[in-house]
Amino acid sequence: MKNSRNITLLLAIGALVCACATQETRHAAVSHEGGHAAHWGYEGAGAPANWGRLDEKFATCASGRMQSPIDIEYARGGQGQALRFDYKTGASDVQNNGHTVQVDYAPGNVVVVEGQPYTLTQFHFHVPAENTVAGLRYPMEAHFVHADKDGHLAVVAVMFQEGAPNAALESLWRDLPAKAGDKRSVPAGFAAASIYPTDLKYWRFDGSLTTPPCTEGVKWIVLRTPVSASREQIQALAKVLPGPNNRPVQPTNGRVISG
Repeated sequence: MKNSRNITLLLAIGALVCACATQETRHAAVSHEGGHAAHWGYEGAGAPANWGRLDEKFATCASGRMQSPIDIEYARGGQGQALRFDYKTGASDVQNNGHTVQVDYAPGNVVVVEGQPYTLTQFHFHVPAENTVAGLRYPMEAHFVHADKDGHLAVVAVMFQEGAPNAALESLWRDLPAKAGDKRSVPAGFAAASIYPTDLKYWRFDGSLTTPPCTEGVKWIVLRTPVSASREQIQALAKVLPGPNNRPVQPTNGRVISG
C-alpha cells in the first residue's frame, strides 16, 4: 500500500510539473479574464519583454528578482556535492508543443541534488541555448526538469556545441514531430542519461522557469562540459520550431553562482 501511495503521489507531481513547468510545454495559457488565452511566444506581442503584461499570472516574469536564464560569468563558491543519477528507461512520448520538442517521462528516474531526490518529468530543447557562459551562447541547450515529493523543481541543463553527430539523439531525431500538437512514441530502450557528458561538474544557482509563469525557487544545475551535435541535427530541430525559442538572459541581482 505504501508503494502504491508513493507512485500515486509521484504521478500527481508529474502532472503538476507538466501543467506548470512545461509552460515550457504549453502553446497558450488561460487568463483570468473571461477565459481568453494569453498567448506567449518569442516574437511580436507575445515576446519575452511582454510576458509580464500578458496575464496577471505571469507577473513574476517582469517583477521577479531571481529569473532565468542568466549569464554564468564567474563562480564564487567551489563545486557542490556530486550529482547522483538513477536513470532508467521510461520515456512515454516525444511531442512538439508549439514552443519546443519535449520528451515526457513516467516516474522512476531520479537525480539527487544536495541530498534531495528529484524525479525526472520531462526534458526539452532550446535553439539557441538560453543560459550563456561568459557571454558565449551555445547553439542548443537541453533542460531536464525534475520535481521532488513536494513539487519543488530542479533543472539540469546540458549545452550542445556544433561538432560530431550526437548518437544519443539519433533515435529521437529520426522522425521529429513536425508541427505543434504532433506526438509520437519514443524508441524502446532510449536512455536520457546517454545525453549527459561523462564529466558531471556543474555550475549551481537559484532561478526560475524560463517560460511563463516564470515561477522562482527553481534549482539550476548547468553542466560545465558541453556535448556535441552536428549542424544537421541542430538545424533539424530548428526547422520544426516556429523560430528561436530562447528567453534573453536576465539580471543576476547578486545571486551566488557556485561551481
